Amino acid sequence: MEILTWIIGSGLAMSAIALVGSLTLVLHENTLNKILLPLVAFAAGSLIGGAVFHMLPASVEHFGNEIFLYVWLMSGFVLFFVLEQFMHWHHSHDPVEQRKQPLTYLILIADGLHNLIGGLSVGAAFIIDIRLGIVTWLVAAAHEVPQELGDFAVLVHGGWKKSNALIYNFLSALTFPLGGLIAYTVSAQIDVALLIPFAAGNFIYIGAADLIPEIKQATDVRTNIVHLLSFISGLVLLLIIRLLIQGSS
Repeated sequence: MEILTWIIGSGLAMSAIALVGSLTLVLHENTLNKILLPLVAFAAGSLIGGAVFHMLPASVEHFGNEIFLYVWLMSGFVLFFVLEQFMHWHHSHDPVEQRKQPLTYLILIADGLHNLIGGLSVGAAFIIDIRLGIVTWLVAAAHEVPQELGDFAVLVHGGWKKSNALIYNFLSALTFPLGGLIAYTVSAQIDVALLIPFAAGNFIYIGAADLIPEIKQATDVRTNIVHLLSFISGLVLLLIIRLLIQGSS
């Protein structure tokens, strides 16, 4: 029951992060622009650091250093590449980006699928080890904050009423706890630890292919330094957490 409590609680907390999009209504556009890309850079470092320093070592410890583990890793990477290629899904972190109304529905569908996969991954992590589950949730949450800020702005600029954008964005986030419950339910029949390297592939793809290109667009040295330091901070934080966990084991 303790594991199930962690899964449900973390799932609902992740869904609540969807409400952070409402900050775009109260923050000045210049302020939002200043904080958003450093947050994206930090999220990129956290995602890659979480995959490399936590999820892959946990997978190797569970399965051994077997080739199928890396096949699952690349399967997770390729799945998100396919989502972008065929659903035209891209994590937008531009608060003023204009999009056509039909694409806003694709964003909600893709986010719902993304959250379902995330919930499966975090649920599996809690089943393997509660500490791994907490770290995986924190890494996913670091990514969700800038994503939800961008997605909410895209929905509003795509013609949605602000109240409807907030509600539907939150509803698409409820697939996260659903994914966690599915992982918990099927864990008695299958080894859900296979979802850990799969999720690591998801995290590496989002960090390297989706987020890093967005923070490389700056032309002035100062902004690039801020983005670089934010990215490294995400990596170093996850490394420190890993070392602390090892030291307490």
